[in-house]
Formats: sequence, C-alpha cells, structure tokens
Amino acid sequence: MTQTNSQSAPELPSFDFADVQAAHSRIKDRIVQTPTLKSITLSQMAGAEVYLKFENLQFTAAYKERGALNALLLMDQSKRQAGVIAASAGNHAQGLAYNAKNLNIPATIVMPTTTPMVKVEQTRGHGAEIVLFGGSYDDAYAHALELARSRGLTYIHAFDDPRVAAGQGTVAIEMLEAVPDLNRLIIPIGGGGLFAGMATAAHAINPNIKMTGVQAALYPSMYGKLTGTQVTPGGDTLAEGIAVRNPSEFTAAIIQKYIDEILLVGEADLEGAVSLLLQIEKTVVEGAGSAGLAALLANKEKFAGEKVGLVLCGGNIDTRLLANVLLRDLARSGRLARLRLHLRDQPGALYNVVKQFAEHEVNIIEVYHQRVFTNLPAKGLITDIECEAKDKEQLAGLITELNQAGYDVRQVELAD
Repeated sequence: MTQTNSQSAPELPSFDFADVQAAHSRIKDRIVQTPTLKSITLSQMAGAEVYLKFENLQFTAAYKERGALNALLLMDQSKRQAGVIAASAGNHAQGLAYNAKNLNIPATIVMPTTTPMVKVEQTRGHGAEIVLFGGSYDDAYAHALELARSRGLTYIHAFDDPRVAAGQGTVAIEMLEAVPDLNRLIIPIGGGGLFAGMATAAHAINPNIKMTGVQAALYPSMYGKLTGTQVTPGGDTLAEGIAVRNPSEFTAAIIQKYIDEILLVGEADLEGAVSLLLQIEKTVVEGAGSAGLAALLANKEKFAGEKVGLVLCGGNIDTRLLANVLLRDLARSGRLARLRLHLRDQPGALYNVVKQFAEHEVNIIEVYHQRVFTNLPAKGLITDIECEAKDKEQLAGLITELNQAGYDVRQVELAD
C-alpha cells in the first residue's frame, strides 16, 4: 500500500496465535497454571455465569511473570550474559527480576523516585539492581533506555513487545482449556499487552468469543486512541497497574482488530470490587485486578445470561491501602458512618445524643468535639460521631429520630 505522506508509518511486528502457542509450551512448566473457578455468589449478583482466573496466585502475585519469562527464554546466550533492563514501578519489575534471577540473567530495574519503598525492596529481594531515577515513569523509562545503550543491556518492555504479549496470551489458553464454552472475556487494559495476547489466542480458539476491555476512567488512554476521543489521563487511581498514559501502536492495532468495546470504571466501582473479592472469594486483588469485576457489576444488563471469564490479573496492593478500601466500602454500604451534629456546649448535651445511639443499637467508634474552629456561636460546638450500624436502614432510623429531637444532623459523605 502506497503511503500518501512523506514519512511511512513504522512497520508493526508480526504476531499471531502460533506465537502464543509457542510461549505456552515454553513457559508452562515454569509458572503457576492458576485455577479458573466459577464464583456462585458473584454469578448470582451479576446475573451471569462468572469464572475467575486467579493470576494473583502467581509467585510474584501477577500475570506479568508470563510475558517476562517468555521474553527472557527467547534471548540468545550472549544477550543473557550481558543482562536485561526495564523501567517499572510495579508488577513487571518483580516478574522480570524474579525470572531473570532463576535464569541467572543480571537484571536492572529503573524505578521512579516516587515508587513506594515496599515495591522497591520486593524487587530488590528478587536479586535485581535497583536504580531510582526521576519523578515519573517517563523519566525512568528514558533513563533505562540510556543505560541499556551504555551498558549493552536488552530492554524488556512491559507491553510493547510481541514476546511479552505472547506470554500474557497464555492466560487465555488456560482459561479456555478449563472452560471451553466461555461467551466473553473481560480484560483490564493498561498498555494493552494482556488484552492483545489473550484476544489473539481466544479468537483463534473460538472465533465467536466476545472481548471486552476495561480501563480506569482516570486513564482512558486506549479508549481515546481507538475511538479518536481526546482524553487527558491523570489522577490517583486505585488501578495503578493499568494507569498508562501512552499505549503502544503494536498493542493498539491488535486490540482494534478483536475488541467489541472498552468500558470505563470509576474509583468507587474499583474499590467495591476489591472489597467483594476479599469478602466473597477470600482473595486479595489490586485495583487493576478488580477492574473486570467492577465493569461487570456496573453493566449487569449488558452481560446478563452470558458465561463470562474475568482475569484477576494481580494481587499486589499495599496493606494500609487495602484496609482503607475495605473501610470505605463499609461506609458506602451504610455499615460505617460519620454523623455531624450541632450541639449546645452545656452539661448533658452529648449524653442525650449518645442515649439515642444506644436505643438504636448503633455502636459508637469515635467522638470528635470542635469548639473553636466553627461558624457557630460561642456556646455551640460541632460533634462528629463515627459509628457502626447493621445496615443503611438502621442508620437512617437513627438520623430521623435525631432530627425529630431537634438536632441538626448530617452524614459526612464519601467522594465517588
């Protein structure tokens, strides 16, 4: 095909099902072939048959091991001896470092200086040399390319690499071996390596299967690229594993070929999905790993009656963040609440309020008094009471009676 402009578009690397099949044969005895299990409870909630692929059970708790291992195994001996390098603050860093160590390949990981120290130490624990550079991924990536050139290292990209995408695609082979009649796969999209690999494999095995991608609403980069929509990715998303600003042309071309739709999910839906998976399936997932379930539950009518496969693609979430997510979910469900009341600063005022809580069997967790920094008269005060109820109805009954008793009460709401 003749190009009409003066510069030809770069030729994209070839990639097909044979690459994924070869990767499957190459890595299957070196990774955890994680289970694909039906969730009865989530199926009832969604109105669809829901099957979960537990990639959070890989040794480094993420599917990224697959692509990293496949790329390493395809290197010739001279390149192995020289070593590999990558820029990553997350699962790719750990997957590459862990498998490089097992293969006696020196690994260097460049991480932004803002990377949480727990992730730095986890990656260092797999034997990699850690270089902290720059305040963003883009800074770290540029520096990693410089180091690759100056040290003669092989750069292993997290998604813009057909060897990596082939390894990620083995997830689909395992899912369809376990449940051959899945109607649809719902797959998180960041840079697109997981979706590109899985879609290539799934369509070769079952040409009628439907493919849905999911992105965090704060980082709709692939959605914008494929739809021609102007987007501005950015913000603090729970799904940092798929918070990619610049997806690759290689993965975008494959995704465009196979995708039926891309759904965007908000932070509240991601938080709710992380909480549900812990409560119902007793499994810990990170925000990106919950994206498929978040999209499913936010769009039940779209998937009603289908047999749906979800990939729990990772389980690396900071424990303090997980605790915060769980508490916020309890607040959204009405089981935890903060009520703000205006009281008179006089003896017995708080006692009379507390009696109402006792009568409604609502447990008080914390009480905060504020006398000075308020817009109330000098004899007034603001009291915040954090409390625990059985459900929204019990809490609503308490608030109604407090208002009827003459108290100015409002519930402090969480942001969506």
